[in-house]
Amino acid sequence: MRLTFIDPGAFRTEFRLEQVTQTPDGFGGKTEVWNETAAVFGRFEPLSVTQMFRADQDIESATHRITIRMRTGVKSAMRFKLGPRQFRILTVNDPDETGRYLNCYCEELT
Repeated sequence: MRLTFIDPGAFRTEFRLEQVTQTPDGFGGKTEVWNETAAVFGRFEPLSVTQMFRADQDIESATHRITIRMRTGVKSAMRFKLGPRQFRILTVNDPDETGRYLNCYCEELT
């Protein structure tokens, strides 16, 4: 397998990695609280933008790839924050299976 090399200077965007905690609200539902678990530096790449017209409204979706150094515990139930922007993690993979990087494919929440 070919090794992936990423210039260390490409990891210059600081993200907040957050995990959700759900607590019962006492009425049969749940309340979500997002807690910051780490501050990580990563490479930020926009991938695609789609726009659909459904139910008399425009629905837009933007996907991004956020590459960080290997970190255990990162999973699809988490999100990244970049200032006021939020990116839900859809999938996580190791691009060359060497345990050096994680590619996180994310959808921007609006």
